[in-house]
Amino acid sequence: MSKNNKIDPNAWMVTFADLVMLLLTFFVMLLTMSSLDKKKLRNLMTHFKASTGVLQLAGAGEVYSLGGFINQYNDSESLLVVDQKHFLTQIKLVTNIKNVIKNLSKEITLSDDDRGVAVVFHGDILFESGKTTIRKEVYPVLDLIANAIEECPNDILIMGQTDNTPIKNKMYESNWELSASRGLSVLDYFLKEKGLSPSRFSVGGYGPSRPLYANTSEKNRLLNRRVEIIFKHLKEI
Repeated sequence: MSKNNKIDPNAWMVTFADLVMLLLTFFVMLLTMSSLDKKKLRNLMTHFKASTGVLQLAGAGEVYSLGGFINQYNDSESLLVVDQKHFLTQIKLVTNIKNVIKNLSKEITLSDDDRGVAVVFHGDILFESGKTTIRKEVYPVLDLIANAIEECPNDILIMGQTDNTPIKNKMYESNWELSASRGLSVLDYFLKEKGLSPSRFSVGGYGPSRPLYANTSEKNRLLNRRVEIIFKHLKEI
């Protein structure tokens, strides 16, 4: 071996330093995860299209109630996304909704965001175009949601939303008024027909300001016209 190729006896310290740095990073990560607010992390993860997990509520073909789902969702510290399959199955079992809705999985959806878990009625399921009187055929679905509200401690937010088509109804000056009035109609049903406590509810209208899709086709406008019944996330003490 030539004198110019002498082995540096301290070269091992470079690798050792790298190892120590990796271990330090690992333990910092463990410490961070141990003090992480998992509820807030779950809420944050709802903003991503691809979620890290699915809450499976189906055992051996059993159908769980919406209230049971909400309660389990409240109590879980796992990263969850909403599985609407069993909720829609329950709707089919207790209602004859197929006479009103052609595509149940698209016209009634179950989702979650930073506000809470939302049951969303799209299109003209709840109301005829330009009107605020709830279709009687949909009462059984609202009854199903009312039962879930009774089973859960969550406060409820009801929000009406429209597309951007200018309103041609003399009763309402704008889509904002129409959307808010539809939310109030749903609230009125829960309070007067189901006897739920008004202290748990808040209601409003977004008008055309929060479209799910660009209002460039009748199909998109139909989906943008919707009412959301939201089980708000529980406030942590």
